[in-house]
Amino acid sequence: MRGRKFLSIVEERQRSGDPLKTREWKQLLDELEISRSAFYAMRNKLLGAGLISNKGGEYRLSGMFSRDLVDMARWWWTAILNNNLENL
Repeated sequence: MRGRKFLSIVEERQRSGDPLKTREWKQLLDELEISRSAFYAMRNKLLGAGLISNKGGEYRLSGMFSRDLVDMARWWWTAILNNNLENL
């Protein structure tokens, strides 16, 4: 739930043209009602999964997760199911 809420905050701020800054972490702890260690553990999982990026001191939604899924689908289709990539 907290991860979803954090993603929603990142999305809302990005859409409004005022991306969430990394220096706003203290306010996020209060808003998400979590400890600092829990916040960074959650954030690191989202970064590692490719759902968000942290560039220039701002959190933004990332397309890496989607690209990784496409790569995985291609691999599954060809390597595991032995189908031609053209038939995907």
